[in-house]
Amino acid sequence: MAGLRLGPLLRHVDWETGTGATVWVEADRPCEAEVRCADGAGGTARTWRIAGHHYALIPVAGLRPGRETAYRVLLDGEQVWPLPDSPFPDSTIRTPAPGTDSPGPAPVRVAFGSCRWAAPPSDASHDPVGPDALDTLAQALARAPELPRPDVLVLLGDQVYADETSAETRAWLAERRDLSEPPGEQVADYEEYTRLYYESWLDPEVRWLLSTVPSCMIFDDHDVIDDWNTSEAWQRRMRATPWWRERILSGLMSYWVHQHLGNLSPAELAADPLYAEVRAAEDGTEALREFAARADADPAYTRWSYRRDFGRTRLLMVDTRAARVLEEGRRAMLTDKELIWVREQAMDGLGGASGFPGPGPEGPGAPGPEEPGVRGGYDHLLLGTSLPWLLPHFVHDVETWNASVCGGRRGGRWARIGEDLRQRGDLEHWAAFPESFDALTDTIAAVGGAPGAPATINVLSGDVHHAYVATPDWSRWPSRPPRSQVRQLTCSPVHNSIYASIRLGFRFGWSAAGRALGRVFKRHGRVPHSHLSWHKTGGPWFGNQLMTLTLQGRSAHLRLDQAQSDPAGGGARLVAALETDWTG
Repeated sequence: MAGLRLGPLLRHVDWETGTGATVWVEADRPCEAEVRCADGAGGTARTWRIAGHHYALIPVAGLRPGRETAYRVLLDGEQVWPLPDSPFPDSTIRTPAPGTDSPGPAPVRVAFGSCRWAAPPSDASHDPVGPDALDTLAQALARAPELPRPDVLVLLGDQVYADETSAETRAWLAERRDLSEPPGEQVADYEEYTRLYYESWLDPEVRWLLSTVPSCMIFDDHDVIDDWNTSEAWQRRMRATPWWRERILSGLMSYWVHQHLGNLSPAELAADPLYAEVRAAEDGTEALREFAARADADPAYTRWSYRRDFGRTRLLMVDTRAARVLEEGRRAMLTDKELIWVREQAMDGLGGASGFPGPGPEGPGAPGPEEPGVRGGYDHLLLGTSLPWLLPHFVHDVETWNASVCGGRRGGRWARIGEDLRQRGDLEHWAAFPESFDALTDTIAAVGGAPGAPATINVLSGDVHHAYVATPDWSRWPSRPPRSQVRQLTCSPVHNSIYASIRLGFRFGWSAAGRALGRVFKRHGRVPHSHLSWHKTGGPWFGNQLMTLTLQGRSAHLRLDQAQSDPAGGGARLVAALETDWTG
């Protein structure tokens, strides 16, 4: 009898028709995987094999729009989910009701965060890094099913930590190989990556949550290694390391299996030649390995970014790791092809010209005059980028200084000093790629200034182990400023340590003194003047936390919840640290 090793994960729910979904599972042997819904909907899929593991992404058809139905998972006809004696409610699939957005559109709730170190506490009564925000959300929803449930959970990177393993995983690794040999206590191959996903997704609360709330995911550095693709020098050093090739190929392969495929719609899956090849093969390992090797060698070879539309809310998840161009003098966060794709997806359905602003008010593609009454194809744009666009001012200025000196603006000696600091100090956010920062800013301005512009543009980010809200100031922008309300919303970690140095460093980064010192760095680096400034309008908050955006009509409501131990006992609870609204 086949058994369920991992899952189920409810991934894609069709917001266009409200009739379909996909469910991801891993079985312990080849089998026929099936989803049966209480309302008669369902679907089947044969498992496919990667490195001795058996997976299926089950398409569910026949769902009823605007309904919620419980479902079961069967392998070769035998029920394997829900688990016997489960303390959680039935896993359900909730579908939207398309075509009912006016009047009185239903809200879209998007919960997001990043950086979840999944290691279980050695003492069940005390977690040294505090309550897990995903666990706490799951407990709240399980105890009170009437609570508003997210329509989608957006996980913005560091779903697993390949370079920071738990004590339990280190003990398991030690049974496989000699940990005195590199990469030591870090994971080395595909099998060891699967261990990380088991540790993360077999957590009972998280397992149930991911089975009943659809999820969108993207990687960040720790899914592969800290500061992945920082620079050309970093990449050369890593590629010269004997264990690196197996690590990067395994990281990309496991990401494709566990995270990437579930991000795609059934139509996108049907058009994916690699997915077809893997499913048709007796063993798809070599095909996937060859794909991963090409993706690592050429950032333009594949696209990890993707688009999801939730009614009149559009989510663009942007790959800010594998799509980088690292050659000094050509450094970019995104390849030209990737940047064009992001711009096209953001502009799709809006009125007016599809071009983008140039260096001045009359630049090519500058947005035309405002056209009252023009309603575009969507009301809210969410740009999911694991790395924040707008950083604390001191951090941003140091990273732009560093990019300038590494590029040779202060000579060879400073370039060498700058490269050493870049790798030691994690100086590799959008600000460390100044032309890409400007290109993203131009894109946001163009979308927000187009006829039929969305009411809000929200950049969703994590990575930096604190939460904050930042608002750009367009008063010095050389062309027409966006009409959309634009916000940088940063939320991390979901579950990780918050050291005192992090708290002090980021508080200083936002301070007036930090801003003044940042200007000194910019002068030294001969950094060109920027037309964009911004200010912090919320935070910083430290702790394990999640943000939730509720989008309805042309309005947005933001709530930040922190996971805190319940002083009355009974586990943890989510406590609101911020609630705020804005309207476009």
